Amino acid sequence: MATVTASTPALGSVRLNHLAALDVKGADAEKFLQGQTSAQVGLADGHFAPLTCFCTPKGRMLANAQLMRLGEEHYRLLLSNTLLDSLESHLKKFAAFYRAELTSQRDLVFIGASDEAQSLANQLGLTLADQVGTHTSNDQACAIRYPGETPRWLLCFANDSKVDLASAQDDQAGRNAWQLEDIRSGLAWLTDTQQDHFLPQMLNWEALGGISFKKGCYTGQEVVARAHFRGQVKKRLMRISLEADSLPAAGASVVNSDDKAVGEVVVSAFNHQGGVELLAVMSTKVAEETMQLYLDGVPATLLTLPYTIERVDPEQLAVSLNG
Repeated sequence: MATVTASTPALGSVRLNHLAALDVKGADAEKFLQGQTSAQVGLADGHFAPLTCFCTPKGRMLANAQLMRLGEEHYRLLLSNTLLDSLESHLKKFAAFYRAELTSQRDLVFIGASDEAQSLANQLGLTLADQVGTHTSNDQACAIRYPGETPRWLLCFANDSKVDLASAQDDQAGRNAWQLEDIRSGLAWLTDTQQDHFLPQMLNWEALGGISFKKGCYTGQEVVARAHFRGQVKKRLMRISLEADSLPAAGASVVNSDDKAVGEVVVSAFNHQGGVELLAVMSTKVAEETMQLYLDGVPATLLTLPYTIERVDPEQLAVSLNG
């Protein structure tokens, strides 16, 4: 386990240095993305910001992201900064055949905010979206409403914007508080250590509306669809807690009482009780059977997620959000 101070402050505002943005612009931007991503790109309409992912031909996730439309021929993908370069390189191989240009936006500031979100939005000339999965934007900034027990928004803007960030935390404790909200929302973002490792369904991506089963082909689509319709997904993202004063590394094994690996850690954070909560990709047998779990010899408890493991079509989600 990696040792980190077990401090979990209330979520105010924090710099989210682990995020990055990749812009796709051009007359063929939508057409290009439609052939590469699990999202129905046309649903990104400047209001709805669908979750999406990019896969290998074998259906394994290269990256997951949130997709925004910022203009008529301008889309933005938000993802882990550890995957920015590799995803850009991967997509450029296909973008050469389209009137589409990919640009890494390295001068953006990412702020996660709750109570202070309105003040930041006012400085940026934004209103805040009140529905999870929707966003607002203008020429200099955008703000996405995120899920969580605490109302929260992700704001991104150029680093030369005149915004007072004196109260924004820039430490691991602040980012831990944001990460904990992601974990309790059952939302896991891939990093470079997990690339080309999971099917989208293993991160419950279809239960979060991150896969369109109604769109045409995209890279990896055949494998993803077959796994869904044949019920072949035997591993799922689950939420776990344990009493520990350090965070387990991504990829650490969760084992049963026979010391047999039944899952692996994806992301973890300290909670307010001094313990750890995490998301792990687990064998579905864990939820089906009464099973004692351990992580590094420490007993672990299976917790509930705020959603059911059922397919949520982003097309229907878009209708409900826009209705």
